[in-house]
Amino acid sequence: MEPEARARLRTARTEAKLSVRELSRRVGISPSMLSQIENGHCEPSVATLYALVSELSISFDQLLAGPGVEHGPGPLPTHPSPLVTPDKRAVLVMDSGVTWERLTPDSDPIVDALLVTYPPGSSSSTNGGLMSHHGREYGFLMSGRLTLRLGFESYSLEPGSSISFDSAVPHLYVNESDEPASGLWHVVAGGGASGTEGPIPTWRPLDAQQEGRM
Repeated sequence: MEPEARARLRTARTEAKLSVRELSRRVGISPSMLSQIENGHCEPSVATLYALVSELSISFDQLLAGPGVEHGPGPLPTHPSPLVTPDKRAVLVMDSGVTWERLTPDSDPIVDALLVTYPPGSSSSTNGGLMSHHGREYGFLMSGRLTLRLGFESYSLEPGSSISFDSAVPHLYVNESDEPASGLWHVVAGGGASGTEGPIPTWRPLDAQQEGRM
C-alpha cells in the first residue's frame, strides 16, 4: 500500500473513534498487525483489506485515491479528464504481491474497474480461506493462468477466459503457475446495501478470524 492509502486508513479509524485494539478485534486480526499495516511495516492480505474498509464504512475508491483526486474545500471539478495513463493509476499492493490498479480517474458510483495482477504462487487470501461480498464480479484474464475456487467448484482461467458470478458466493483466486496472471476485473455494486459509500458496500471475508491467529 502507498503511504497515502495507509494515512487514509488511519484517518478513517480515528474519525470513527476506534482504537487500534478495537478495530483489530472487529476484523479479526491482532493489534500489532493493524499497527504494522498503518505504519507501513507490513502489507494486508486482500481479505484483511476488505474487512477493514467494510468496518470503517469507506470505499476502495476512497482508499485508492491517487494524486490530484483528493479535493479540498471549494467546488469539485466539473469535467475531470476521462483519460488515465499508466503512471497516473492508483495502486494497491497486497501482502502476497497481488496488485490492483484502478482504471477509472476517480471514484465511480457503480463499479470498481481494476487491472489485477497475481504473481506466481499468490492468492487473494494469505491462508487460503474463501471470502464473499456484495455485488457481482466480472473478470477477463489477459495473460497467465489463474484458478478460481467458487463455492464447491474450481475453475481454471487461461488467457482469453472470462468469468462472472455473484460475489456473495465464497470464492478465492490462486495463481498456481510459474508466471504472473493479469486481467481486467469489474465489481458492480449489488442493490439493497446501505451504510457505506462506493461501489462495494459490505465485504465479508470468511478467513479474517483465522488470519488474525497467524
